[in-house]
Amino acid sequence: MKRLKISIVFILLLTTKVFSQADKVVGFWLTAEGDSQIEISKMSNGCYSGKVAWMKNDQNAKDDKNPELKLKNRKIMGLQILSNFRFNEKDNEWVEGTIYDPKNGKSYDCYMWFEKDKNELMIKGFVLGVRFLGRETSWKRENKLRLQISNK
Repeated sequence: MKRLKISIVFILLLTTKVFSQADKVVGFWLTAEGDSQIEISKMSNGCYSGKVAWMKNDQNAKDDKNPELKLKNRKIMGLQILSNFRFNEKDNEWVEGTIYDPKNGKSYDCYMWFEKDKNELMIKGFVLGVRFLGRETSWKRENKLRLQISNK
């Protein structure tokens, strides 16, 4: 009985560590260009997604580069650009997600990871399921949502 209790405690501690590792991606991230802030959240299905939470310039900008006509008029502010990432404990990265780039209207397969600095999120979008065919960027962690400045 004592061994069972110890095993349960060990499993709970290990599970807590894995979940805390996975949740390190949650928060606000300033894009490499510094022109937008992305808020990454954990969804009810356990996956991670991110939406545009702040824009430096036109908060009313439209998704006009989107190839789908019905989506060209939606606002970029609040737009979900990261979708369906799950944490891969073995490789210590978030995988099997997609990233949408409103600057060109394209979506890419994507994965994310931290190198040594937990305040710099590395992101790589790629095509055709081949990780080396893509573009890499890094986002800086921010402690809070940036304030919007009126465009008027």
